[in-house]
Amino acid sequence: MFKVLSSRKSTPASSSSSSLPPSNTGSPAPSSDATTTTVGDTTEGAKPAELLIEAARRNNVDLLLDLLGISDDGPARPGSAEIINTAKDSLGNSPLHLAAINGSDDCLDILLDVEGVEVDPINRMEGNTPLHCAVLYAEQEPEHAIAIVEMLIDAGSDPRIRNKLKDKPIDLVLPTNAELRKILQGAEMAAMMGSYAADQDEGQDVEDSGSESD
Repeated sequence: MFKVLSSRKSTPASSSSSSLPPSNTGSPAPSSDATTTTVGDTTEGAKPAELLIEAARRNNVDLLLDLLGISDDGPARPGSAEIINTAKDSLGNSPLHLAAINGSDDCLDILLDVEGVEVDPINRMEGNTPLHCAVLYAEQEPEHAIAIVEMLIDAGSDPRIRNKLKDKPIDLVLPTNAELRKILQGAEMAAMMGSYAADQDEGQDVEDSGSESD
């Protein structure tokens, strides 16, 4: 996925790195709602997890690539998945949640491409996954949100997960967005078929093991 989107040279105006505290100048940490979780070594300025949260929120690709040590389409540096999986803002949102909430498709693509990243983290307030957040983002930008939803589904997000209100992502789709509903219905069906096939394979393995023991 990363090779497709990384060719983009520009990011939205809000993602300009000039609005963020550089990691080596001793500047104050980002906004007050940034994560207080300490992940990895502390830089002279903001912690890596704090900068990761800001990069995802603002779709700041350059900052994200620098934090993960990615260059020339190479892999992220060791330990990157742990940082991504444990970084949280004050509401319990992971970088994936924030990328989905803010339509940061370029950063989300990079994050999902890091080996070991959890694609269905649950946030603290609503119990939403990033897929729930992407569906909610569709209320603002329907077409853009569809691309983000498809990106998450392709990465393995489970559309059957319910939040604290017992809502699946499809339950949050606006009645007017028939295309998004169709995509999620298809994803749910594929997930159920995949689970059924896995159960069948497991049952066959047990049966074969029993036959061999005889």
